[in-house]
Amino acid sequence: MYKPYEVLTRFGKEGDKAVLSDFFNVPKDVYPVGRLDYDSEGLLILTNDKSLNHRLLSPRFGHEREYWVQVDGAVTNEAIRRLHEGVEINVDGKPYRTRGCDAAIFPEPPFVPERNPPIRFRKHIPAPWLRLILREGKNRQVRKMTAAVGFPTLRLIRYRIEKLDVEGMQPGDLVEMKQAEIYKALFK
Repeated sequence: MYKPYEVLTRFGKEGDKAVLSDFFNVPKDVYPVGRLDYDSEGLLILTNDKSLNHRLLSPRFGHEREYWVQVDGAVTNEAIRRLHEGVEINVDGKPYRTRGCDAAIFPEPPFVPERNPPIRFRKHIPAPWLRLILREGKNRQVRKMTAAVGFPTLRLIRYRIEKLDVEGMQPGDLVEMKQAEIYKALFK
């Protein structure tokens, strides 16, 4: 599914925040694999397949996750170099050096669905888009990485996991797939 902005990655209600069940009904044994933060959007896999869950969440089975990240400020080549090499972030109160990732600045903003509410606009401060491809996933890692190189995240979209992406989808869209299709897209 394409998880919208400001939606919790869960089906049960938590206060007055939107949750996945506000968008569609799924069988009770279906759950989200992994997470996207409340303020992140994009690809989220829902399944009742415990093997799929294990293969996607275990660090032993590293796989590509592509994020499109809009950041605050004019990104430098030095910042991109540091992202490529890995940066130090804080994970569970301890310093952690991220693995290197593929990082690039989009030459033109990518076509993405409008966000409601939109990011703040500041006339004299650029808000470029980066493409980051990670092969690990720590809590709020992308946001911590862009902040570590001096460019806080304004908007974060998980665009792809391996060959499965949100191309052509809108926030709240759900695409049902057969097990063989999803395994082919996710595992080489």
